[in-house]
Amino acid sequence: MRGRPIDVRKTAVLVAGAVLLTACNGTDEAGPPPPKVSPSSKPAGPVQTPTPTPTPTHRKLKPGAKGADVEALQRRLKELHYDPGKVDGKYGVSTQMAVWAFQGVNRLKQKSTLTASFWKALDAPKEPRPVAKKREKNRVDVDLRRQYLVLYEDGAPRLISHISSGSGEYYCAKDRGAEVPRCRYATTSTGDFRTGRRASGWETSPLGQLYNPIYFNGGIAFHGALDVPDYPASHGCVRMPMHIAEYLPGILGTNVPVHVRRLS
Repeated sequence: MRGRPIDVRKTAVLVAGAVLLTACNGTDEAGPPPPKVSPSSKPAGPVQTPTPTPTPTHRKLKPGAKGADVEALQRRLKELHYDPGKVDGKYGVSTQMAVWAFQGVNRLKQKSTLTASFWKALDAPKEPRPVAKKREKNRVDVDLRRQYLVLYEDGAPRLISHISSGSGEYYCAKDRGAEVPRCRYATTSTGDFRTGRRASGWETSPLGQLYNPIYFNGGIAFHGALDVPDYPASHGCVRMPMHIAEYLPGILGTNVPVHVRRLS
């Protein structure tokens, strides 16, 4: 029994139409080939696009994390003049304080867990904003609101560090040689000063111990401390991470301008 003759022209038109529909898929990029389906089966459902894996330096990080991505973070911070301490791939306290300083400069909320907003800023970081109209090539700028300082050398940042300044609390203590306690508020005064007297190692003051202090406003000094939280907590001095206080006297000389401001 003979079948009906095939209309070759009609078939050609149908095939051409199918080709046109496939090409007009609304994108300029070629998609993946469709899954093969046997004649006796139906497609199992829509093709699932695999979730992209975060790049090593852009996954969510928090203190305690370890690995190559943490090491990459530490190297990047050093490149930008923040000091996370030893580049060892461990997200510890020193790295955390460098992160806080970076967040302060870049107007980010200071927190220890690093998410997308942090990585975006790290890819396109901001320069520290000068705090005063006087912009000597060699100076220290202190931003009390965002709790960081910048040491400039030859007009460019050499070091950007997290700090903890005066808490603002009311306290009473005896000054050296005094018999009666004097009460005051724990404030770090704003103004323009210069570095002066310094001491090597631990120096005991009426309010505690200061490591490698560099005084710039009477009894107010930059100094290393074992506790440098992410908020103002001192009696008025400018606390710094211990690993930075170790070498600060070697890069910050005497009679260097210091500008302290509380920027809006």
